[in-house]
Amino acid sequence: MHSDLWVEEKFSDFLGLKFKVENVLFSGKSEFQTVDVVETKGHGKMLLNDGLIMVTERDEFAYHDMITHVPLFVHPEPKNVLVIGGGDGGTAREVLRHASVEKCTMVEIDAMVVDACRAHIPQTAKDLDHPKMNLIIGDGVEFVKNTLDKFDVIIVDSTDPIGPAQPLFGKEFYQDVYNCLADDGIVVSQGESSWYALDIQQSLLSVLNQVFTQSYLYSFSNLTYPGGLWSFTFATKKHHPINDFNQQRVIDSGLEFDYYNHQLHSAAFALPSFVKKGLKGLISNS
Repeated sequence: MHSDLWVEEKFSDFLGLKFKVENVLFSGKSEFQTVDVVETKGHGKMLLNDGLIMVTERDEFAYHDMITHVPLFVHPEPKNVLVIGGGDGGTAREVLRHASVEKCTMVEIDAMVVDACRAHIPQTAKDLDHPKMNLIIGDGVEFVKNTLDKFDVIIVDSTDPIGPAQPLFGKEFYQDVYNCLADDGIVVSQGESSWYALDIQQSLLSVLNQVFTQSYLYSFSNLTYPGGLWSFTFATKKHHPINDFNQQRVIDSGLEFDYYNHQLHSAAFALPSFVKKGLKGLISNS
């Protein structure tokens, strides 16, 4: 192995991130994208789709904790949960830790991502064969259009709105999501960077506002996504993400987390002033 191998994510025409690679564990091209798993020096194993970093062992808990536990602790009793995307398995892993969950359906379009993570990143993929798990290799857009199931929480764990993930940012998709949510359902979606993709956040919240009466944005900090500050959107038919959140439920659950906690839950919805200005009128109560 070449002793000076680095992987560089080119996020835009002016920004990139570089990581020292010790070993290439997997490299393939599916019908949707290139898929690579590398062992890095400082961040453990790393999954890249089309050259963009999806997951590293060192900081995946921040993303997976926040995309999962925020909606699941707001909903009073989530039993039926849908994950769209999330091929590394980390989101499903966290969903399945909730005692109330009876079934977690995960619809991932790219089997190569799932197989590569099963083989090389068991840290995130370890529960893909869990008895409550229903793993479907297929198109999430088609799934929500056609399913007869009703879900308490839907988590859209997608890549950026390019390539196979593009339809996951449109109005038609969110209308279908709304239709297969229970009457008190919640949908949380990967919501991009306020530093570098405020325009995408504006667009996504505009779409959500056409479908849902309440839409919010919350943020978290991580190591490997450009800018460090990353966001999720939270759209809901009924439950308010702070007013209907009971801190005691988190404490009573007995679950331990590496990022999420009951104080951080509400704090995540407090946005920097530049974000509030940029999203004025797009976030409920803003």
